[in-house]
Amino acid sequence: MMQQYRAYLVGENGVFRSAEAFEAPSDSSALSFARQYTRHGKVEVWQLGRKIAVLDPEPSPPDALTRQ
Repeated sequence: MMQQYRAYLVGENGVFRSAEAFEAPSDSSALSFARQYTRHGKVEVWQLGRKIAVLDPEPSPPDALTRQ
């Protein structure tokens, strides 16, 4: 059975900047799906009123800094 989840992108000030609603069959599947948003920053994953996890941002590849 699929469950409703939301992935919230957390701004530097701790305020939610955006949210993405999605469905997943389990918490672990939801976390795997939500990891794609960590390229934009810290992500909180919720299932209704239950916080599943806080995912830290993806680190930038070392060579990306030298290309700027």
